[in-house]
Amino acid sequence: MLDKILNKIERVGNKLPDPVSIFAILCVIVVAISCIASLMGLTAVHPSTGETMTVVNQLSSDAIRTFLSKIVTNFTSFAPLGLVLVVMLGAGIAERTGFMEVAMKQSVTKIPKAFLTTGVMFIGICANIAADAGYVVLPPLAALIFLGVGRHPLVGMFAAYAGVAAGFSASIMVSLLDVLLLGFTVPAAQIIDPTYVGNPAMNIYFLFISTIILSVVGGWVTEKVIAPRFENSDFEKAETTEDYSGKITELEQKGLKLALKSLLGCIVVIVVLCIGKNAILNDPATGSLLSSKSGLMAGLVPLITILFLVPGLVFGVVTKKIKNDKDMTAIMASSISDMGMYIVLAFAASQFIYLFNASNLAIVLSIKGAEMLQAIGLTGSGLIICFVIFSAFINLFMASASAKWAILAPVFVPMFMLLGYSPAMTQIAYRIGDSITNPLTPIFPYFPMLLAFARKYDKNMGMGSIIANMLPYSVAFFIVWIIQLVIFMQFNIPLGIDGGMFVK
Repeated sequence: MLDKILNKIERVGNKLPDPVSIFAILCVIVVAISCIASLMGLTAVHPSTGETMTVVNQLSSDAIRTFLSKIVTNFTSFAPLGLVLVVMLGAGIAERTGFMEVAMKQSVTKIPKAFLTTGVMFIGICANIAADAGYVVLPPLAALIFLGVGRHPLVGMFAAYAGVAAGFSASIMVSLLDVLLLGFTVPAAQIIDPTYVGNPAMNIYFLFISTIILSVVGGWVTEKVIAPRFENSDFEKAETTEDYSGKITELEQKGLKLALKSLLGCIVVIVVLCIGKNAILNDPATGSLLSSKSGLMAGLVPLITILFLVPGLVFGVVTKKIKNDKDMTAIMASSISDMGMYIVLAFAASQFIYLFNASNLAIVLSIKGAEMLQAIGLTGSGLIICFVIFSAFINLFMASASAKWAILAPVFVPMFMLLGYSPAMTQIAYRIGDSITNPLTPIFPYFPMLLAFARKYDKNMGMGSIIANMLPYSVAFFIVWIIQLVIFMQFNIPLGIDGGMFVK
C-alpha cells in the first residue's frame, strides 16, 4: 500500500509543470480572479486601519499599462534575487574550490566511534550551509565510515541522508536558505505592515536549538529503529571511488588549516567592529547590535558572503585551484551561471507577486481567511500544526523550498499577522513542514541519487525500502519539532534576532 501511495505521488509530481510554468499559470489565474472579484464587488475591511480594501481588476486598461511598465522593475527589485546572488559570490568560491567538501570529510572522519551516529546526524543537519554538497558527499562517505567500524554501511548512509534532508532547515548559523526565504517573507509582511523590516537571523535561536535536539533524536532513531533492521543483513562489497573515500591529501590538509584560520580571523575582525559604544557595526541611534538598523544586522548578507569567500579563496590558492585573479573570477561567474534557473524562476515569481499584491487579492484573501479561521475557532497551536502539515503535504509534490514559499508567503504571512502571529513564526512553521517530508518524496532531486548509492550495497534496494527507512526520521522530527514550537509559543520565546513569536 505504501508503494502504491508513493508511486501515485511520484506520478502526480512528475506531471506537474515546471515551477516557472506554475508561476506563469498563477499569473493568469490571479488576473482572471481579480476581474471576476472586481465585477462582484468583493471587499474586505482592514482590521488595523478600518480601510475598505477593494479588489483591483488587472484586466482594466490602467492595470495593464501599469503592469507592462513595471515588468522590468518587478524583476530587478525582486529582493531574493540580489540577496541570493550576493551570497553565492562567496558560497560559490567555498564550494567550487572544494573547501566545503574537504571540511565535511575531515569533520566526519574525526568523529569518535562512541558518538558516530549522532555526529553523522549533526553534520548532516548542518550540511545545508554547504548548499547541495551535503547530499552528494555525506551519504556515501558515512556508509564507508560505518563500514570501517564494522557496521552495516546502509545504516550510516540513511542516517546521513535523513540528517541532510529531514533536518534541512535546522542550522547552527545563518545560511543561504535564511536569506532566500526572507526575501519572500518581507514583501508578504509589508502587505499588512508597510514598515516591516525582516532579519535573516529571525529564526536562528529556534534553528540552533533544533540542530542539537534533532541530532540526538536522529541518532536515537538510527540506533533503536534503523540499525536493528540491518543487524543480520548481508551487503555487497561496493567498489569505492576516490571521490567518496574520505581521504584528504596533504595539500588539502594544509589548505583546510589555513582556510579555517582565515575564517577565524574574519570572525575576530567582525567581533572587534562590534565592540565599544561607537562601534562601526552598532546602530548609531541606539547603540544596539541587534537592531535591524545596526551595521551587523543590515550587513548580515555581505558579512555571510565574506565568511564564505575568504576561507574559500585561501583554500583555493593553497590547493592550486586558484592560481590568479582570473581563476577566482571564473569560479564566481560559474557559480552565478549555475543560478540561471533560479534567475528565470525569480522573474516569473516577481511578476506573480506583483499581480497578486496590485490586485489587492493578497490582503482581501488574508482578511477573509483570518476571519474564517477565527469563526471556526482554529487558532493557537492547532492552527500552526495544521499549517506545518499542509506545508509538508505540498512538499511531497513540489520540492523547491523557494518556489513553494513564493506562492504561500503572500497568503499565509499576512493572514497569520492578522491573527497575531509574526512573520518569523509563519516562516518557521513553513520551514518545519518543508523539511520533514524531504526524504520521503520520490520527486526530490536527490532521491534517485540515494537509491543509486544504496544499490552499491544492496542490489535489491527499491524506492519503497528507502521510504520505509526514512519514515521513522520524518515522524520523529515532526513530533520533536512540534513540541519545541509549542514550547516556544507557550513561553513566548523569541525565534531569533528580531524574530518575536507574536505581532507587537
